Amino acid sequence: MLQIPILKKIWKWFLIFLVFVPVFFFLVNLGILGHMPNIEELENPKSSLASELYSADGVMMGQYYIQKRSYVPFNEIAPMMFKVLIATEDERFFDHSGIDAKRLVGAVAGLGSKGGASTITQQLAKNLFHYDDEEDRPNIVIRLIQKLKEWVIAIKLERRYTKDEIANMYLNTIRYSGGSYGIKSAAKEFFNKTPKDLKVEECAVLVGVLKGISMYNPKRNPKDGLKRRNTVFFQMKRNKVITDAEYEKYKEMPIVLDYQYEDHNQGLAVYFREYLKRDLNKWCKEHKKPNGENYNLYKDGLKIYTTIDSRLQTYAEEAAKKHLTDLQKQFNKSWGTRQPWTDEDWRVLPEYPIQELKKTPRYKLLKKQFGKDTTKIMKVCRTKVKMTLFSWVGDIDTMMSPLDSLKYMKKFLHTGFVAIQPSTGQVKAWVGGINHHYFQFDHVNKSATRQVGSTFKPFVYALAIDNKISPCMQFSNTPPAYGGWVVHNSGGGYGGTMNMYQGLATSTNCIVAQVMKTMGARAPGTIIDFVKRMGIDSAKMPNMPAICLGVADISPFDMASAFSMFVNKGYWVEPTYLTRIEDKNGNILAEFSPTQIKQILTEEKAYVMCQLLEGVCKKGTGQRLHRKYRVEGWVGGKTGTTQSNSDGWFMGVTNDLVCATWVGCDSRKVRFRSTAYGQGAHAALPIFAYFIKKAKEDSKLNIKLDPITKPEKEISLEYNCGEYSSGAPLDEFGKPDDEELDLGI
Repeated sequence: MLQIPILKKIWKWFLIFLVFVPVFFFLVNLGILGHMPNIEELENPKSSLASELYSADGVMMGQYYIQKRSYVPFNEIAPMMFKVLIATEDERFFDHSGIDAKRLVGAVAGLGSKGGASTITQQLAKNLFHYDDEEDRPNIVIRLIQKLKEWVIAIKLERRYTKDEIANMYLNTIRYSGGSYGIKSAAKEFFNKTPKDLKVEECAVLVGVLKGISMYNPKRNPKDGLKRRNTVFFQMKRNKVITDAEYEKYKEMPIVLDYQYEDHNQGLAVYFREYLKRDLNKWCKEHKKPNGENYNLYKDGLKIYTTIDSRLQTYAEEAAKKHLTDLQKQFNKSWGTRQPWTDEDWRVLPEYPIQELKKTPRYKLLKKQFGKDTTKIMKVCRTKVKMTLFSWVGDIDTMMSPLDSLKYMKKFLHTGFVAIQPSTGQVKAWVGGINHHYFQFDHVNKSATRQVGSTFKPFVYALAIDNKISPCMQFSNTPPAYGGWVVHNSGGGYGGTMNMYQGLATSTNCIVAQVMKTMGARAPGTIIDFVKRMGIDSAKMPNMPAICLGVADISPFDMASAFSMFVNKGYWVEPTYLTRIEDKNGNILAEFSPTQIKQILTEEKAYVMCQLLEGVCKKGTGQRLHRKYRVEGWVGGKTGTTQSNSDGWFMGVTNDLVCATWVGCDSRKVRFRSTAYGQGAHAALPIFAYFIKKAKEDSKLNIKLDPITKPEKEISLEYNCGEYSSGAPLDEFGKPDDEELDLGI
């Protein structure tokens, strides 16, 4: 028998323990071991939620996130997911109040060899309330403190939430892979599904991954992933979630993935998403949440709705890829072994690659390392290293020097394509480049200005018509006397006369210059004022006669916006690409609509301009749209090509969509060797052709390419000039527009 003094000591320590433990946990709750969440934080737990970007037709195009996580309600997750989770991670989940005493004793007795003691509620506490400044791999003291805090938080969570709510929060906060947090992201990444559509075997895979997101990731480690999934099946059988027969069936099934992991360089409308991020961050800085904090694009789970149509966006991206894959072959073949960086006299610029190399981050880092010792710097830049390069048939893993890789990448053709709905100003498609991973510069937005060439000419004709100059008036096809300025036709060919229909259709320089001269000596400045009324503020427009030939640099975005006025009865509508922003609960925070609508031309004058633009595609420089690409229906347009083929443009105009297409290299010193390849009709028009055909074929989009509606009011302006061309169709250089080019490819 124990002696009385020993019994007294046991009871003494027992009583001390009974008093100490509650007091200790009370003090932990007060924060003696660090921050503890208050009632408000427990009732509104914070976790970083990715903001989601949606198209006008309801497709999620991408996310902005630090942790790729989206919240999913309880009823939008497959019920089996909860059963699998509980059977595997916390089989007494419904019997404890946050801490599983039996599991805790077992873990302590076995020194962790029988598994951890954390319940789902404790793991949730860790996910929700361990802050970013805490170490990823804390030492044993810090981890012990964290564990004590988790116990207290777990008990508090159990008092405020139902078991279903706790399990749902857990699935929405846990990390499943290097980039996916929460069940919605995980279901999309591994199976390309919503959480509601997950099958039993898929639920088992996702629960299995939780044990080790690298070790048991079925994509990275298929053998270990399969073994872990079968362990989950065993736990399900053990806890009677599945029968013995089902267990035998399931464990023999292979893991079938539909892996869809996406980073910010993938998915729909990547360039648009990156451009929009700037506006959204600005909005967040200017708007506050009810608690007084500014909204955070990367943590607050905002839902952002745009005007982009996912179907049109897909067709635009496909059209760009289809055409540029072929055009790049033509470009490379046209140059052969010669380098494509030249001056305007087609002399190769041997120093160009070195000049461009010096602008790169790699060169600047080497300069910091080696100082002015260019010999050492260039030795590194000429040494082959492992790298991955872009190609139209897929990424290429190779050995190449930084200098040679720069030469390789500088030869690629790029594009900017944007489609705007003229009646609303809504942007429906936005293709800023060919591959955002390798080429981040966006060729659509307002800062992406390039010389527009002959696509500027319709503005000159529109202003002339607005000044009551008849489009049927005959103009001399000779260089006008305009101060000291001398204008030349691109393909030669002078003499005779043309009206505006003929002048625009054949893109004859002398005719547009004569039209401008008719408006007086101050016409260049008047033209600039005119186009600025249509939102063209991206341009540096020289106030000189050459403005009529398109020497100004303007972005595709502004060009599409301005051309929209022609088919919108003379009204220009300020472009928009956002419709509304909601918080994570669906409450509307902001709505957007055009802030400016201006009448630029009367309806009858806009109608006449549409007839001129139609003539370009019927009998002029854009006629291959119908003849070669078989686009059926009413389409207006204008081609454009700049000095030495640096830029190819095509403006496509319909009732439903107005599109600007630009094609060229990043540097204006890298260009097509031949105008047969580099002219807008060949370099840019096909992208619009492929796009508009697919759009028309999609019956759900209701794009019919119907003719422009004639104004009800009688047109007072003389505009029906009869037939105005004959013979073979012409390209924009006054030469026959051959349907096929013999490229030998």
